[in-house]
Amino acid sequence: MNEKEKQARELFKKGYNCAQSTFCAFSEELEIDFDTALKLSSSFGGGMGRLREVCGAVTAMFLIAGLKKGYTSCDDDELKAKHYKLIQDLADKFRQKHGTIICRELLNLPEGADSPIPSKRTAQYYQERPCEDFVGYAAKIISENLLD
Repeated sequence: MNEKEKQARELFKKGYNCAQSTFCAFSEELEIDFDTALKLSSSFGGGMGRLREVCGAVTAMFLIAGLKKGYTSCDDDELKAKHYKLIQDLADKFRQKHGTIICRELLNLPEGADSPIPSKRTAQYYQERPCEDFVGYAAKIISENLLD
């Protein structure tokens, strides 16, 4: 396990959401102060604000990809296509290991949004939720594919 995987897992175990844990493990490399990184990624936990859509760890990978390899020209279709290909490749790497990038499917939850009230972080929570593994694996993908 590399240092970024460990750091992302530790952040999750401290109580940060999946997106924050993944994104903030790379705040230094992204040259973003930790508090700003926390705020920027805060909305994406629980599959986008507990909507249980795209996993927050996956969304964090996409945010990092945008900051590291994103485009700024609105009319360069070649650059857009190259970037979207990167995003699809990152998603595929996560999907190959976990079967999906959708939060509710990863956690075997029913269709639809979850309560906006976050679950208490108890020992039982950590035993039942594989999110720490998702965060760690997303950090591994980032380390192997986005850091120069």
